[in-house]
Amino acid sequence: MNSYLFFGIIIWLYMLSVLKRAKLTAFSFIVGSIGFFFILMALSTPYWIWFFTHAVIYGVAGIGNLTHICQVLPEYGIVYIINSMEPVTMTIDYECSGIIETMAFIGLLAFYPTYSRKEKVFYIILGTLWIYLSNVIRLLIVVIIVHLGGGSVYYLAHTIIGRIVFYLLIIMLYYNVFTYSSLSQGIYKTFKERIKRI
Repeated sequence: MNSYLFFGIIIWLYMLSVLKRAKLTAFSFIVGSIGFFFILMALSTPYWIWFFTHAVIYGVAGIGNLTHICQVLPEYGIVYIINSMEPVTMTIDYECSGIIETMAFIGLLAFYPTYSRKEKVFYIILGTLWIYLSNVIRLLIVVIIVHLGGGSVYYLAHTIIGRIVFYLLIIMLYYNVFTYSSLSQGIYKTFKERIKRI
């Protein structure tokens, strides 16, 4: 841990303690969430970034191996999209890993005042899996569109359609976890009851 991160964490903890003593819940949530996001991002280099990137690569590779519409080279993070017109090479890197979206979600949820600790852990796991699957779905949509339409539609597939699908799925997650809390707590209670039965 470098000295800037260490002093940043000290200042962040001090600000949180001041805001909690002043009972400024909204500001405590904002400062806590933003600070925790930046701390998580700083601590994620390089291991978590590598893990998230490779998890996405292997997710795409699994579907690609079943359908034979693409070939994946996991060690290089390359997806070779096969089509009859002009094959396209797509690189899965840091930006495609979904780590930024995952860390933002964890940062917000960690300081969200509505849930208990057990509920927060449950939704962190559920949300991380949701974001991962959304990211794999996004990349698979890009692969399918390019496989069918050729290299000329890569920009449209990757930059527009893939991102729209991904962010719609993320909005669904945020709506169900942060906005529609009573439904979310019902999901958690249902999950808890089913675990007890097993």
